[in-house]
Amino acid sequence: MSPPAPDAIPALQLVQRDDCPLCDQALAVLAAARAPEFESVWIDGVDALEAAYGMRVPVLRDTVGGAELDWPFDVDGVRAWLSRTQ
Repeated sequence: MSPPAPDAIPALQLVQRDDCPLCDQALAVLAAARAPEFESVWIDGVDALEAAYGMRVPVLRDTVGGAELDWPFDVDGVRAWLSRTQ
């Protein structure tokens, strides 16, 4: 079996946690910004992710270049960030 095509793997991740009102707001901003498909990464109970992101969530992460956009962000901020990372 061959690996999935690179474009089949979302280049973006939204790092978030359960029961996070800010994460819900971030999802709404990403929808309004018409952000491309992204993967949700849940940090709850994952020690390495908790250590790396802790109270920073939500964080939008470019999995290709490693750039991160910390909350708070708005529609214009997301679009500007995406234009620099994509």
